[in-house]
Amino acid sequence: MAGDGKTRCWGDKDPLSRAYHDEEWGVPVHDDTVLYEFILLEGVQAGLSWSTVLKRRESYRNAFDGFDPAKIAEYNEAKIDELVHDASIIRNRRKIVSHVNNANSFLQIQETHGSFDEFLWAYVDHKPVMNEFTGWEQVPSKTELSTRIARDLKSLGFSYVGPTIVYAYMQSVGMVNDHLTSCFRWREIKERYGW
Repeated sequence: MAGDGKTRCWGDKDPLSRAYHDEEWGVPVHDDTVLYEFILLEGVQAGLSWSTVLKRRESYRNAFDGFDPAKIAEYNEAKIDELVHDASIIRNRRKIVSHVNNANSFLQIQETHGSFDEFLWAYVDHKPVMNEFTGWEQVPSKTELSTRIARDLKSLGFSYVGPTIVYAYMQSVGMVNDHLTSCFRWREIKERYGW
């Protein structure tokens, strides 16, 4: 619990995490650019903490053209080399190449389905799953659905989208509400977006 008297399931350690917890995590996202942003950021997180990624989020926004998949899909080797030497982001060449390849795959899905939002949210019948977990030991790191989505994304050319990363992605973009029931955000999200 932070000094504001609100009970949170996580995010009390620093203002950046607290703001992300209170304003974004678990909120349904339907904007394709933001959906791509979280694919990129969740891929960055592989092997790292989410707080490490959050601290660099604005640097990624600047380095990757505001997370615009159409621009990122056009990155060439020179641009990738430039990013590999950018100290403001995680300088992992494989992840950077993955961001570019994923942008291309993302655009293909948009073309096929009209939007990435339409493609993604069909997995949950276009409504968020409202879980009722009371402790972190109940929250899965992956599910049958995240495993299926990961498999489908990989078949469409994506990388850094394993079942665990995809489940974290589902939490980030609000496909699932995994705030614990004791957290003030669980009820807020359920009341606003629950069915």
